[in-house]
This record gives sequence, C-alpha cells and structure tokens, in this order.
Amino acid sequence: MTPKPVHIIGGGLAGSEAAWQLAQSGVPVILHEMRPVTKTDVHQGDGLAELVCSNSFRSDDPENNAVGLIHEEMRRMDSLIMSCADQHKLPAGGALAVDREAFSAEVTQRLENAPLVTLSREEITAIPAGDGWDNVIIATGPLTSPALSQDIATLTGSDGLAFFDAIAPILYKDSIDFDKVWYQSRYDKGDGADYINCPLDEEQYNAFVDALLDGEKTDFKQWEKDTPYFSGCLPIEVMAERGRETLRFGPMKPVGLTNPHNPTVKAYGIIQLRQDNALGSLWNMVGFQTKLKYQAQKEIFRTIPGLKNARFARLGGLHRNTFLNSPEVLDNQLRLKSQPRLRFAGQITGVEGYVESAAMGLLAGRYAAAQSKGDSLIPPPPTTAFGALVEHITGGHISEKKKGKAGSFQPMNVNFGLFPPIDNMPREVDGKRLRGKDKGRLRKQLMARRALLDLGAWLEG
Repeated sequence: MTPKPVHIIGGGLAGSEAAWQLAQSGVPVILHEMRPVTKTDVHQGDGLAELVCSNSFRSDDPENNAVGLIHEEMRRMDSLIMSCADQHKLPAGGALAVDREAFSAEVTQRLENAPLVTLSREEITAIPAGDGWDNVIIATGPLTSPALSQDIATLTGSDGLAFFDAIAPILYKDSIDFDKVWYQSRYDKGDGADYINCPLDEEQYNAFVDALLDGEKTDFKQWEKDTPYFSGCLPIEVMAERGRETLRFGPMKPVGLTNPHNPTVKAYGIIQLRQDNALGSLWNMVGFQTKLKYQAQKEIFRTIPGLKNARFARLGGLHRNTFLNSPEVLDNQLRLKSQPRLRFAGQITGVEGYVESAAMGLLAGRYAAAQSKGDSLIPPPPTTAFGALVEHITGGHISEKKKGKAGSFQPMNVNFGLFPPIDNMPREVDGKRLRGKDKGRLRKQLMARRALLDLGAWLEG
C-alpha cells in the first residue's frame, strides 16, 4: 500500500532535499512553496533552492575542513543538492561554488519531474491539523513569513530567537579594470586563477575603512535593535568597527597572493571577487556582506582599485533571520516535542549555511520516510558531520548550566569543534613529534576518516 503523502512547507535547499529523499524512498510528497504567489525580501526568482547570500558552498576538501566532510557525507547519501551543485560548479579554488541560476533550475526540474513529488505554489499561513497532515516537515528557513512564524511560535510555546544576516554585492565583469586587478587563487589552490584580486596599499586601505565607518547604514526598527548578528556572516562595517586591522585578517587578508602588475610590492589589503555564474559575466564580492545603504555602497566600493567604473547586478543588503530554540523544543529526530507529527529542517533549526541547511533537510526527509513506512531511524553517530550537527541542534553541546537560558543556543556552521575528540591521538609521525598546525591537520584528517567509516556503518545498519 502506498504511504500517505508527507507535506513539506518550504522549497528552499532543506525542503527540496527532504522532498527528494522521500521520493527516492518511495514516499509521495506534497511540496508547498509560497513563491511566486508571495514574495520575500531577498529572493529574486521563483525557482526551488534559490541561493541568496552567496553562490559558494565553501570548502570541498573532506579531510581538512568539516564542511568539505559534510559534502562527502551528503554525496554518499544520494543528495539532490550536492548532485546539482556538482553539475553546475564554477571555478573557485578549493571551494565549491555554483552558477546559482542554473543550480536552482536543475533542482526545480528534477523535483518537477519526480513521479512522487507534487509541487504546490501556495502560502501556508498556519499548519493544518486535519487528516493527512500527520507527517509534516517545516523547512521555511530563516525568512519564514510573519503569519506562519506566529503559528510556529504558538505551537512551540517558546519565543523564536533571531539574528541579522547580510548579503554581498554582485557586479558585472565587463565593468572591472584589469589594468589594476589580476586573476589568482590564494596560494594558487584549485586551478590557481579562480578569483579576481583588487589590491589596496596602506593609505588606500585606511581610507576605505574610514569610508565604511562613516557610510550611511540601514536603520533598525525599534524591535530589531537588540537582535544579534550571526558571527559567520558579519557585515563588513561591523567588522571594521571591531578594529582597524580586522578586515586585513578577514575578507581583505593579503596573504598567498602576488600582484603581477607590481610583483615586488605586497598589498596591504586585497578584496577578492568570485565568479557567480557559468558565463563568467557576474562576480561576487567575497565576504562583503553589508548594511550600507545602496548609494553609499556604490560610492565606497567604486574607490576600490579596479572598480572605479563598477556596475552592480545586485547590491548588498540586510535581513532578519529567525531560528528556533531547538534544544528546548526539538528531539533528536528533529520533531517538535509537543507535537511529534511536525518535523523541522534547515536553517530554522539553528544550523547556519547552505550545506548545513540542506543536510538537515536530507536527514528530516529520511526520518519522515521511515515514519511513513512504520519504521524507525536512529540518529547518525555523533562522530559524523550529520550527527555532530544534530547534537548541536538538540543541545548535546550546551552545558547543563546554560540549558534553558535565553541566548545560550546560537546558530552554527559545521566545524570539527563539534566532533568528539580522537582517542589515542598519535604524538609523532615517522619519528617526528607533532606540534601546532601539523598536529591540528592530522586530527582533522583522523576525524574525517572516522566520520566516513561510521557513516558507512550507519547507512548499512
């Protein structure tokens, strides 16, 4: 007998991945996406899994970076998002960047063509409780509509937490002055020439920082004033406020790059641009999330060497993201403790980043598929990237003293600090005592290898 359809609310990365996993498991899905009927403040199209903040899925190195590890774990779990990302990837050194429009179109097409997936273009303002809605995944993301947010707040019995998120500008390549800039990846990673680099000397750097600090910013509404930023997506002005040299150790670090126009002089700061579409006509300002007003952005960013005549396809912006106090309200199956028929996925659960959001959608889809078939699925081991994120969401990494306290739970990207330590870590290799970076590199490699072994055993189990 065919199982009842699972309802998924939200067609972002998490909802799309959950729908795919359910359909691949033989479970019918009704995927509810409110666009284009109802717009959001930041989405520009009506495709599924639209990328907003960046076109990068970050590092694709599974042995030295936790996000690269979760890429590999997702590939081994037949991830729709990773398959489409691999198909439409762009040059980005050691990172996985995609043509955002082609990527979204690919995800949309595959789900529209999936026999067990029904796409419903409508806004769900309240979660129905009637027949047929006993297995639901809410994957509405950080931009959940106000009406549905209120319904979720009522269901959880807990006020949602919130943080600000920002997006970076995108500009046209043909408006860049290549007499001032050059192609090169930091330390020549990847193909060695995947980024456009804009160098600043010390005087230019200090003038740029002054302009950021003095530039006109977006005003907060009264209720927004105490909302914290997510530390992994700070606006550049906020970073500049934390110290004049902060940007030189962040998005404007000059290391690993040599200016062929002036090879004997090291730049004081460098702004990198990353390809944003397959045609190579659009380039993203890496790490330049901003809350500057549009006119201030144009004026300030055109002072950057090579960008004097820059034309912008999209300027940066600021929006309010919301997330659940998940350790209080969700169990380790991502279900709402007070109403187990409801399961949450994606960024609303308290993970940060495209890949992490999609990963929680993948897991929610597999949980829901097992439930639909009358089976059960234990959470992945905490030694895996998936398991480490589930532990973070459900409170396994929050001390007993902090549990239940407001603000103790904050969104987080996957990182090796969430993984259990390696037992019997070797002290030396080939007779050489491990210290500093070498020790840290080996620890990450051992964690990654353990994760993939444990994931394989969990998948077979």
